[in-house]
Amino acid sequence: MNKNNTEENRGNILIIDDTPENLQVLSATLCDRGYKVRGVINGKMAIRAAKSGSPDLILLDIKMPEMNGYEVCTQLKAQPQTSEIPIIFISALDEVLDKVKAFEIGGVDYITKPFQVEEVLARVEHQLTIKRLQKELIARNIELQKEIIERKKAEEIAAAASKAKSQFVANMSHELRTPLNAILGFTQVMSRDSSLSHENIENLRIINRSGQHLLELINDVLDLSKIEAGIVALNESSFDLYQLLDTLEEMFQIKAETKNLQLKFFVESQVPQYIKTDEKKLRVCLINLLGNSIKFTGNGGEILLYVSLKNTSQPAESEIDSNSNSTEQCFISFEVQDTGVGIALAEVDTLFNAFVQTEAGRKAADGTGLGLTITKKYVQIMDGNIGVNSVLGEGTTFKFDIKISPAISSEVSITKLQRVLGLEAEQPVYRILAVDDNMENRLLLVKMLQPIGFEVREAENGRQAIEIWESWQPDLIWLDTRMPVMDGFEAVIEIRAKEKNTRSRTVVIALTASIFEERKGEIITAGCDDFVRKPFQEQVIFEKIAQYLGARYIYQEFSVPFATRGRRYFTSEKPDSFFLPLLAEMPKNWLDELDDAANDVNEELVIEIVDRISDSHPTLANALKDLLDDYRLDRIVNLTQLILE
Repeated sequence: MNKNNTEENRGNILIIDDTPENLQVLSATLCDRGYKVRGVINGKMAIRAAKSGSPDLILLDIKMPEMNGYEVCTQLKAQPQTSEIPIIFISALDEVLDKVKAFEIGGVDYITKPFQVEEVLARVEHQLTIKRLQKELIARNIELQKEIIERKKAEEIAAAASKAKSQFVANMSHELRTPLNAILGFTQVMSRDSSLSHENIENLRIINRSGQHLLELINDVLDLSKIEAGIVALNESSFDLYQLLDTLEEMFQIKAETKNLQLKFFVESQVPQYIKTDEKKLRVCLINLLGNSIKFTGNGGEILLYVSLKNTSQPAESEIDSNSNSTEQCFISFEVQDTGVGIALAEVDTLFNAFVQTEAGRKAADGTGLGLTITKKYVQIMDGNIGVNSVLGEGTTFKFDIKISPAISSEVSITKLQRVLGLEAEQPVYRILAVDDNMENRLLLVKMLQPIGFEVREAENGRQAIEIWESWQPDLIWLDTRMPVMDGFEAVIEIRAKEKNTRSRTVVIALTASIFEERKGEIITAGCDDFVRKPFQEQVIFEKIAQYLGARYIYQEFSVPFATRGRRYFTSEKPDSFFLPLLAEMPKNWLDELDDAANDVNEELVIEIVDRISDSHPTLANALKDLLDDYRLDRIVNLTQLILE
């Protein structure tokens, strides 16, 4: 037996030929090459053999008695069981028409007798290779279809998870912002009371400051959720860049002075004063970077901000001036340098990842780890890029550029620093309906509007709002969107439907705690004239009323320092270099007690411990009380640990 017969079967071949000699030659040749061969001498036997044996390839003679090769091929191709078997015709017929017919009825190749053995082998191997590749392709397609189905399922699961996440964020936004609206709003209302003592005014300042800080942390998390959901858009407006930079410099100057830091801003003369981009996002980016630099730069260090016009092909720097009305876009570069602790090379790659903090950040025990993530996303939304260079122990430089369009001064609106004291004389009595299921938020609007001279009524759901609207006919409705019984959307739709029978139209402004921008379209489509997000500032409420009702106010003007009362950075925050020398003078048992009480989050006990030293160490006691006012027990723990270690 030929050794090739023991090799692995390379394929099953059915040979159909009424000439035994041809069968023998082909069978012997193919068997020697490792194929398993079966031969039959007529068409009927061929069809039975093809059905029972399922060969990989058929070699078919054309001229045979009873049933010729064409008929055999036609029947094989007509039956699903055998239709996919490749057929090579082997015939002495060498006319073109014979070959054409063979291919037309389903043949894959045609060999003319007398044949060369090598030619037959080459054509057989070629067709079997094609079939093998087809099988592999079919198998791969089946796998791909399975993968597509699995991926589709995964995408559906991910979409459901994303929807659930968005719903969760929307719910959390409402649940967190609603109480904050009352906290921050009532501090504004109470601050109007001229009879308040200095101590109570300071208490209000602490409440407002803590609420603003909490709101910033909440906004960081919610903003990241909006970014991940792909629903943060570029909101361009024209504004005064120089004024923005002056405001930021003033904001951070106080914090820098408490740490004995040099804070300097440098703006190239070619940088336009009036620009058009997303002012809020640019402000957030600069606050995050400058805040980090001050946080991680030690006593006596330096923070520098460089603002320059980036070299671009259009337009050239010399072609832009601060009052240009050019509509050409260009890039402005912002570079924040500090001489702080620096960032380890191993931490740079993950620096912009969400909830990731550097070693220095973890030691500071401050922030959410989202500032740089949001900064990078915002820079990208403004068509820019951000990068970082840092040397551990020497300092860090963040640099980003954004695309802007030069604007003109007439496009920039100037906000006055003022507070509404009351309504001007000779105006109608404006009726305002406050609709909110949250009693504190309704009361806030009442306390805010009634002293000014507005007539205010309340409703705790949409159904009550419609009843009061029908009987009282308010001029304006402040309408919460999420309420039991009937929500704000249903209420405004019903009001607008009922108004079709009247000539009057009530102004309806939605109050929403949602952070999602697409809610604006939904709110306006429902029939609201406008919307305001919670927590709101009182000046926004008064501005909307003036806009839609034409109300005119008597104002109290304020100087610039008043605007800084709500700053994020405060003089009560003192650097470690202030505390550590003073704490080092204190007895160890006192430090142990303070450390234990702060670790246990026992504020009352901490106050008692601090009070013991008020007479002997008033400077330290007052500074620790400032930390307590800011709920910074974590900072007290860090300071005591540094001394006790």
